[in-house]
Parts: sequence; C-alpha cells; structure tokens
Amino acid sequence: MNEPLRLLLVDDHPVVRRGLRAMFDERSDMLVVAEAGDGRAALDVLADTSVDVVLMDLRMGSGTDGVTATGRITALPEPPAVLVLTVYDTDADILAAVEAGATGYMLKDSPPEQLAQAVRSAARGETALGPNVAARLFERMRGAEEALSPREVEILRMLGQGLSNRALSRELFISEATVKTHLVHIFDKLGVDNRTAAITTAIQRGIIRPTP
Repeated sequence: MNEPLRLLLVDDHPVVRRGLRAMFDERSDMLVVAEAGDGRAALDVLADTSVDVVLMDLRMGSGTDGVTATGRITALPEPPAVLVLTVYDTDADILAAVEAGATGYMLKDSPPEQLAQAVRSAARGETALGPNVAARLFERMRGAEEALSPREVEILRMLGQGLSNRALSRELFISEATVKTHLVHIFDKLGVDNRTAAITTAIQRGIIRPTP
C-alpha cells in the first residue's frame, strides 16, 4: 500500500484548518502532518517536516501572505507542490499565484471530492484548477489573443523562430523602426518587457506554437 500524501494546511483561521483536517484525514491516501497560520510559519514547518502538498490560503491578516510564501516555497531546492485554497477568484489573485509557482488554484467552497482530487493532481505535478478558475484563465487568455492583431501574431511567430529585428524587417518588407513599434505594442498587450518573455507568454497562452 502506498504511503498517504503528506499535507500542510496554511490558513489564518483555526476553524477552517480544523474543517480541512477533518475532511482530508477521512481519506486513506491523505494525512495532514502540520498546520500553519501564515506563510512565514509554513516555511518554518517545511524546514524540518517532509510534505507532499501545501494547501495555501492567499490573504492571512498581518502574516506573510500566500503569494509571497508560495514564491519562497517553490524556490526551495526540493519544494512540495503548492495548491492555493482561497475564497478569492479575481484575475489578479489567480495570476499572482500562478506566477509565484502554485501548481493549482481551488476555491474553498469546492466540493470535498473535487478538493481531494486537486490535491492528488498537485502531488503528481499536474495543474489543478477549479472550474470557475479555469474559465477565468481561459477568458483572459482568449482576450489576450484577440487583442493582438494578425501582424502582431505573425511577428510573435517569427520571434519564436529566433529572427532578429533586421531579419523581421526584411521578411515583412517594413522598416526596423516599424518592427520596434510592433514589439512595443506586443509587449504591452502581453504584459511583458522583453522578447524572451513575450515568446514564453505567447506559447503558454496558446497564441503561437513552440518551435520544434
């Protein structure tokens, strides 16, 4: 029989932690091994406790917030998976958590079995998103793609192939100054500040395909 997944609950409300502990401990493949009231305490726990998945709240009073803690945890040499579990589902919160390295993002009112499945997915390194969260991310990515003009998408594809500004100018029969103007618009729409980040973001959002 496999060892149960070892969980760390991070939430500033003891009642919430108690409810989560009861829910997860009912399952034979999960075991809550520790709790923490904020991100700093979670890092202290991880210093000497082996954990498979951290269930992380986002906003925790005056303590270290969940996004900051997630970034610090995922920067550890052998980090556990971090599954955000919160009541907040704004675009800003979701993107901040994902950018900090969270493996998944679930809402606290999700059905228990859905939460348990998300924990299992996170432990395997798979992305675990609640249906509402996934829908918001999809709409955001689709909106970003629509915001880019066909010429901007074409330039992104060429960037992904490693073409320089001069090469882009020759291929598209436009001046290098016009290429630079297009790049400024692309960076602004994607929320990035350099070519590498633009290519990475465009691939992540499905706007362009990775170069073989």
